[in-house]
Amino acid sequence: MINHWINGQEYVSTSGKTLPVYDPALGIETNQVAIANRSEIDLAISAAKEAFPAWRDSSQAKKQNIMFAFRELLNNRKGELAEIITSEHGKVLSDALGEISRGQEVVEFATGMPHLLKGFYTENASTGVDVYSTRQPLGVVGIISPFNFPAMVPMWFYPIAIAAGNTVVLKPSEKDPSASLWIAKLFKEAGLPDGVFNVLQGDKESVDGLIESPDVESISFVGSTPIAQYIYENCAKKGKRVQALGGAKNHMLVLPDADLDLVADSAINAGFGSAGERCMAISVVVAVEPVADQLIPKIIERMAKLRTGDGRRGCDMGPLVTKAHRDKVASYIEIAEEDGAKVLVDGRNPHVDGEPNGFWLGPTLIDHVPTTSKVYTEEIFGPVLSVVRVQSFDEGIALINSGAFGNGTAIFTNDGGAARKFQYEVQVGMVGINVPIPVPVAYYSFGGWKNSLFGDTKAHGVEGVHFFTRGKAITSRWLDPSHGGINLGFPQN
Repeated sequence: MINHWINGQEYVSTSGKTLPVYDPALGIETNQVAIANRSEIDLAISAAKEAFPAWRDSSQAKKQNIMFAFRELLNNRKGELAEIITSEHGKVLSDALGEISRGQEVVEFATGMPHLLKGFYTENASTGVDVYSTRQPLGVVGIISPFNFPAMVPMWFYPIAIAAGNTVVLKPSEKDPSASLWIAKLFKEAGLPDGVFNVLQGDKESVDGLIESPDVESISFVGSTPIAQYIYENCAKKGKRVQALGGAKNHMLVLPDADLDLVADSAINAGFGSAGERCMAISVVVAVEPVADQLIPKIIERMAKLRTGDGRRGCDMGPLVTKAHRDKVASYIEIAEEDGAKVLVDGRNPHVDGEPNGFWLGPTLIDHVPTTSKVYTEEIFGPVLSVVRVQSFDEGIALINSGAFGNGTAIFTNDGGAARKFQYEVQVGMVGINVPIPVPVAYYSFGGWKNSLFGDTKAHGVEGVHFFTRGKAITSRWLDPSHGGINLGFPQN
């Protein structure tokens, strides 16, 4: 049984409600995850609330030392975590290790929190009056993370939240919950006080419990657009801070002057990595004519070399996370055929290096996809790459800008003027130029536009620091100087 982590220890659920956890490559249930009831939700929040005053008042030096210790432990043992991710999500081990490394960037960013929290000081703003600013933690913060990155996405939030002095209640996806429990134990080993980091296994009741609790100051969420909008609207009603990152339909615009070998490699990497279960996956290649007929054979040639199978066997692409999700993604291939698109590579019956009952769907390539088809308009979240042909660069930008999402996009060209025009005019939050997955490094912030982000604040970077802290301005006048006595010792902690 996969349980909760509350107040520094594993908490055995008494709710009596569980959900199955699968090994997607084997297609079998391997465990059960406890689903919290109302009393367990309240217990996790109470533990975080009780731990907050002491953690807030801890010195920056102590917080920094714990974050550095956590970083070192994670670096030394990330192989263990990668194996857990692969066993529950299905992504190949190399991709799981890459996920951890990208999350570790945020941990490293958070080790610099003493600098990031520095305020400003103006001496003699008025005669004898000084003005200065500080940033202070919020209190208890809630994090709700998706199944596709069980390590990296929570790491977008909790290192910054904790280093800034907050306490955390994390609700991971019930599909792959073990990674967060492993992280909680690692934090305890690093010296984090009990109650500062709590893991609440659960479903919608846990989500609503975090939203409704008056003791939870903010919610950070990554997932589908309908749920992001639901969380945003309900947090707004409660007056909570919220950063809710939703879905995506990411386009790659390919101009005729692009290096097509680079484009083909990038389309494969960005379309089929993690079986397409990435919010930053490229799902649409927008080819400016006449480039499509030259590019497509290069993509097909590379697709033929991909090994789909168990991520522990050195394959290129693993299974999808559940059978239900596999079947939903496969249904879009049927929709494409019905809508008149041409399925060039069909992944519904793949040859796999793995057990026959795994949740397999091979890489799929579809050409001439109508922009009215659900295959184009909806986020598929699987290894299905669509090709849409346009007649001009301007038509390509207009097509991208007409979509409901604005998460990530890319342009491939050797024309600097075209690239500059694209980055300026495209209505998308994260832009790649000859880079297929434009995920910013940790000291920049992650998030899209339009229906890909609800709330004003993006994840990590300076925006993340500001989200998990409140600014305060102080105006002071001191008429009588005071003396603190003599102490020649070097100050510590």
